[in-house]
Amino acid sequence: MASYTTVADWQDVQAGYVADVTIRDTEAEAYPCGWDYALHIGEVGGETILRYDNAHEQTKGHERHGPEGVETVDFPGMLTLYDQFIREAEELTPISWMWPV
Repeated sequence: MASYTTVADWQDVQAGYVADVTIRDTEAEAYPCGWDYALHIGEVGGETILRYDNAHEQTKGHERHGPEGVETVDFPGMLTLYDQFIREAEELTPISWMWPV
């Protein structure tokens, strides 16, 4: 069984919005890119505003869930994707999130 190393795993709730970030380094065959991740911003108890994930990387690839629907996206690397997620989340919500490093 492949091992996982958790790099980030945190949640935050502010003013009716929730941020939920999980990033794990892995050698699991299910994640050829070497990462198992879910980067999520949504309304508490409601709609997803933005999510990047690779829950089904081998069959669906890397996905971006946003206001326009779900699309397959290129994976530019974990740090680049996380930075992109932060920029978009700040544009799509009125919250000044305190992003953990």
